[in-house]
Amino acid sequence: MSDRTHLSLIRLATLRQAMHQQGVTACLVPSADPHLSEYLPAHWQARAWLSGFTGSAGTLVVTQDHAGLWTDSRYFAQAEQQLAGSGIALMKQRMSHASEHLDWLQQHMDEGEVLAVAGDSLALSTQRHIERRFEASGARLRTDLDLPGAIWTDRPPLPTAPVSEHTLHYASVPRADKFTRLRTTMRKLGASHHLVSSLDDIAWLTNLRGSDVECNPVFLSHLLVEADGHATLFIERGKLSDALVVSLAADGIQLADYATVTDALGELSKSDSLLLDSSRVVSAIAAAIPQATQRIEAANPSTLFKARKGAAELDHIRDVMRRDGAALVRAFRRLEERLVAGMSQTELDVETLLREERSAQPDFVGESFSTIAGYQANGALPHYRATPESHSTLKPQGLLLVDSGGQYLGGTTDITRVLALGETTAEQRRDATLVMKGLIALSRARFPRGASGPQLDALARAPLWASGMDYGHGTGHGVGFFLNVHEGPQGIRPPIQGGALVPLEPGMISSIEPGLYKPGRHGIRHENLAVVVEADLTEFGEYYAFETLTLCPFDRRALEPSLLNPEERAWLDDYHATVRAALSPLLEDADLIWLERHCAPLL
Repeated sequence: MSDRTHLSLIRLATLRQAMHQQGVTACLVPSADPHLSEYLPAHWQARAWLSGFTGSAGTLVVTQDHAGLWTDSRYFAQAEQQLAGSGIALMKQRMSHASEHLDWLQQHMDEGEVLAVAGDSLALSTQRHIERRFEASGARLRTDLDLPGAIWTDRPPLPTAPVSEHTLHYASVPRADKFTRLRTTMRKLGASHHLVSSLDDIAWLTNLRGSDVECNPVFLSHLLVEADGHATLFIERGKLSDALVVSLAADGIQLADYATVTDALGELSKSDSLLLDSSRVVSAIAAAIPQATQRIEAANPSTLFKARKGAAELDHIRDVMRRDGAALVRAFRRLEERLVAGMSQTELDVETLLREERSAQPDFVGESFSTIAGYQANGALPHYRATPESHSTLKPQGLLLVDSGGQYLGGTTDITRVLALGETTAEQRRDATLVMKGLIALSRARFPRGASGPQLDALARAPLWASGMDYGHGTGHGVGFFLNVHEGPQGIRPPIQGGALVPLEPGMISSIEPGLYKPGRHGIRHENLAVVVEADLTEFGEYYAFETLTLCPFDRRALEPSLLNPEERAWLDDYHATVRAALSPLLEDADLIWLERHCAPLL
């Protein structure tokens, strides 16, 4: 039994004892914090602490006689390994004939039984959804108990990293102008106040950046904006310099302690009207709002504002893409030379090479997520992470999947390439080419104004579907501007029952990343970032298209060119010509030779 498994067993037993003392039937432990972030500070990683499962997405449910960890197909293999012997069953999400965690709870809880969830980790909208589900059975929900927190004796403290200004040279729009735009929307909605808890929205509105969350340049805070007054930023004062405090005050932003946001909400009156997004505000904070205060529930206006990048932001991003692409060329060339020379290289060395080359670029801040370097069968794990304890040594054969990204002052990158390290099989080349056909189809798409990502998703899957194959993740996610690598509100994914169809609009950046994963054999994912641009105006209306932003060659040695039709071959050749023209001025000697070889037209 591993130390991690032993700890999970002890912690589950302690949690069950606490549940018994409080009369709790089931304890729900989500992957969430008071800002409902995707990636969490260590202080709120209770689900990982209890279960030993370290994937970014998962929900733990514990009763006295059962414990289950619900996660999606990206993490099945990782969860099976990390949960082995822990007493926690892997409950596979989004699979036919499999119950989701709320379905399971509804089926297993009876009248009078109690489900406990920490209110600082539960969206207000989710609280309401659970309560509606429990109406028939008579089960009850309690959000005033943080049972995992009560037994977590060595819980990490809140992060204290400093906050800095995202200078106007990069931010492009003064924060005063952003708040003016926000207040205009607030007045249209009839709101006197607006509560913002999502960290990337706050960072974008204030033109501030931090490092409280690994790889995400955000900081713990809440924001309360008055339509006809000041704004209050709830944050630990020690994170900001005196000069920054003065600068914020000049723009009408005052400070208050991070923990006092509920006090401020409690002071709202019946004449006030509060705008909030119930899917982005936790129930513990919403509970502080007086019943007499009118609530206006709608999406945070800033979420859409920041998704539509302006011309100046896009210019910075295009420059970042050139420098990031040049760094990748240098790293991939060095890796190739080492393997040819017979040097021993591992997946960890790939991560180091990428970090070294990106770090040499101007205005590089850090990685935008933990690098995924999966060789052969490891590439079939969509969120694989090599560790010193578990990693593979590369050989001059087969495929290496590399998914990585950088945070720069001028933008955020996210790119996946599949490298052929030597001889490949016909199956590998066919699979890589089918995935490439999907990337090309979506990259070439023209679509009418108002079209959404779920309407376009099938374009990327069609070549795989034709061969009876598919992949279990979305095809594209929004990307921030020196912000979170995953950003809404748009996304390219299969339609979800009841899910919003957010139109793709000019200025929105999305990844295009179809994949294919064959456990125990290999994984394929090709990924570029692209921005929505205006394309045509016809008698049928406005039409949009994608401009590919990412600049780095695809390894054509991993492809089977005979499977590409003339239009697909032309797209790939044109893309490589663009890459060669953009990166050549930044490279020289062996790096330039490598670029020229990999950007040559298909034969």
